[in-house]
Amino acid sequence: MKKILQYLFEYKTLSREKAKEVLLNISRGQYNESEISAFITVFLMRSITIEELQGFRDALLELCVKTDLQGHKVMDIVGTGGDGKNTFNISTLSCFIVAGAGQKVAKHGNYGATSISGASNVMEQLGYVFKNDNDRLLSELEKTNICFLHAPLFHPALKIVGPIRKNLGVRTFFNMLGPMVNPAVPAYQLVGVYNLEMARIYNYLLQQTGNAFTIIHSLDGYDEISLTGDTKVITNQGERVMTPEQLGKRIVSPEDIYGGNSVEDAAKLFTKIIRGEGSWAQNAVVLANAAMALHCTSNYPGYAEAYDAAVESLESGKAYQALQTLISMQ
Repeated sequence: MKKILQYLFEYKTLSREKAKEVLLNISRGQYNESEISAFITVFLMRSITIEELQGFRDALLELCVKTDLQGHKVMDIVGTGGDGKNTFNISTLSCFIVAGAGQKVAKHGNYGATSISGASNVMEQLGYVFKNDNDRLLSELEKTNICFLHAPLFHPALKIVGPIRKNLGVRTFFNMLGPMVNPAVPAYQLVGVYNLEMARIYNYLLQQTGNAFTIIHSLDGYDEISLTGDTKVITNQGERVMTPEQLGKRIVSPEDIYGGNSVEDAAKLFTKIIRGEGSWAQNAVVLANAAMALHCTSNYPGYAEAYDAAVESLESGKAYQALQTLISMQ
């Protein structure tokens, strides 16, 4: 690792093959915590290259525990995290609304590294038991339209770096990797990113997959549709900027989407919103993200139809039913 660090400290970048090799070695436990921390810190000081990101992704996918969901065309809704906004669990709530609307979801998530409550924190608090047993995950998907893939159970390298990321408390390139290494290989992806540079990188990488995708970035810094300002929307077909009124009927304030001070707060808020008891602003933000995800599947001719389907899923109780059934299966 010392040679690699010295090389990087000279402002050089890694080839795709070298980046893959380093991450494979991290997962094999070949480096100590200080070496890994120094390596991660390099990419906080400069932008990561597409080749480096591809190499890291290659390593994680090579090592990951494979998941076979029997041909189901699943969706994932995920933010890179690291926007420092501490919103409530918008992406995870959106997943249940999408599931309630009939679209199968394989949600890939982890504990929060830079936020109080990541997707895994809130799911665990709600009573979900993490697993990588393929038959059980498939059963959950078929009965509730959703299953949850806790990243460290599928990615050995993520398990090793988890405590280091938590101690650093800032976004790292692992935030960027999460949406690209879902073991279920989703046919549809809604990916939220925290800046426009990441949007450009994801656009390049996701175009290569041939799958349908939508990348979203709120121009005031959120890695999801926040409705606090305009949102950049990038798809296979091109890009545009959409207003809060177009996406969610109204603009909201940052205080409206605050996530609380603890995992317990986050879980209570999650339950309140999915029961249909959230505030107008909370509901609007979740529905906008769910609608954009449903629109990505091409099952809806326009965004308005996708939004109506999201509203029906939440207001009819189908989203809440999906959560209740899923938790009852644990």
